[in-house]
Amino acid sequence: MAGASAQPAWAQALAAVGLLVASRAALRLALWLYAAFLRPAKPLRHRYGAWAVVTGPTDGIGRALAFELAAAGLGLVLVGRSPDKLAAVSKEVRARHPGAGVRTFVLDFAADGLAANVAALAESIRDLDVGVLINNAGHCYPYARYFHEVDEALTRNLIRLNVEALTRMTHAVLPGMVQRKRGAVVNIGSAAATILPSDPLYAVYAATKAYVDQFSRSLYVEYRNKGIDVQCQAPWYVATKMASIRQASLFAPSPETYARAAVRYIGYEPRCTPYWAHALVWFLFTVVPEPIADRYVLGVSLGIRDKGRAKDARKKAM
Repeated sequence: MAGASAQPAWAQALAAVGLLVASRAALRLALWLYAAFLRPAKPLRHRYGAWAVVTGPTDGIGRALAFELAAAGLGLVLVGRSPDKLAAVSKEVRARHPGAGVRTFVLDFAADGLAANVAALAESIRDLDVGVLINNAGHCYPYARYFHEVDEALTRNLIRLNVEALTRMTHAVLPGMVQRKRGAVVNIGSAAATILPSDPLYAVYAATKAYVDQFSRSLYVEYRNKGIDVQCQAPWYVATKMASIRQASLFAPSPETYARAAVRYIGYEPRCTPYWAHALVWFLFTVVPEPIADRYVLGVSLGIRDKGRAKDARKKAM
């Protein structure tokens, strides 16, 4: 005791600050471990409603999410542009989950007449107890490219699918949720806007996903006192066609692995990275100085651009 009291005041203050910082870090780590591995999923059907609307459900993350939601006891409204693919997914869901309600609605978010088409969808589900909306449909670059190399068609599709379609779908479904005083809206964002300080050579894509992030956060604050949870999920790489990754790995999980984590996070934080290894990547980018992170991401993007241009050249040569 005598030794401790002999310490100068500045040393005691410094030790107290260090203890506070360490305690805070330990608490954050404990909370993250609980959320990532131990926290139970919310009872979606009981809490939000009997049906889930899923856009882009025929491939990748959207398809895997549809099966996870059906396993959770929700009926599905599958919204996509391919009637054949929608029918195939619908058939497989019913085979895996007998008795599950499944409806399909053909809607090409990239086509003209988006407002009228979404309005028709809204009318078709007006009498359903839609408790969950998954805005998963989206678009990305075929491969990395400088902004001056992005043509008009690609820019238009990025904005229409990632911004306009998501906004219109949310606007179509929210009134019913407000009336029933419950619901969950899950918008699939991207690490490009939420985790990375920048995403060079994917500038328009990253900007559209930044819209998703801010849009979701603002709606979360607007509607949380109305019983509606709004969330932006920001995954890193997932082994999908859109990401051009064929083999799943620790940091690029299969869509099924990601979807299991994603469904467990519905109704909790307004912004999250559900898959635990992606959350580690997020942490690493918070401690690395931005110029170093920017240089690293630029190097990766330039490599992707070189491979994409070489592939295009081979196709032209054939």
